[in-house]
Amino acid sequence: MQVLIILGHPNTISFNHSIAETCKKQIEDNGHTVLFHDLYAEEFNPVHQSDSSNTKLNDLTKSHFSDIKKCDALIVIHPNWWGQPPAIIKGWMDRILIPGVAYDFTINDKGDTVPVGILKAGTGLIINTSNTPDNFENDVLETIWKKNVLNICGIKNVKRLNFGLIKKSDQYQRVEWLSEVKQLVNTLFPLIK
Repeated sequence: MQVLIILGHPNTISFNHSIAETCKKQIEDNGHTVLFHDLYAEEFNPVHQSDSSNTKLNDLTKSHFSDIKKCDALIVIHPNWWGQPPAIIKGWMDRILIPGVAYDFTINDKGDTVPVGILKAGTGLIINTSNTPDNFENDVLETIWKKNVLNICGIKNVKRLNFGLIKKSDQYQRVEWLSEVKQLVNTLFPLIK
């Protein structure tokens, strides 16, 4: 199985990076292939250009297109900033999850034009961190990822984890959270025998 990991956090010593490394190591230890993109390290340009033709695609964009098309599962890791993904993640959605790559349009039985997902990935895992108490957290990110993005792209099995309060967490709490990540990865991408 090929698992694509998209990481969207600017600080290389962030807990988001620890989560990404835990996912990557456990998936590889279980015998699967990891496709990995750290958007900040790659200096991914999140700005969508008005000319969306494929004639101006750079190698990085082509690599993202290739990886999203061939992956069997997708993991996206990012902080919750103001109840939303960071701009670089939103820009990745805008530039990579486009018609012809992640979905197409079809006519339904009522004659309406509707999107239909074309990604082969069957599983999506979204892992977020936050600095707000649970009672402040809402289901905006859940709706964005499960309903408005991955479902439209054809990924039906979507799980989401949120870890917070990050600023108040200590090393023991973070080790416990990384253990939870590892257990979920083992469930979703079990050891190949």
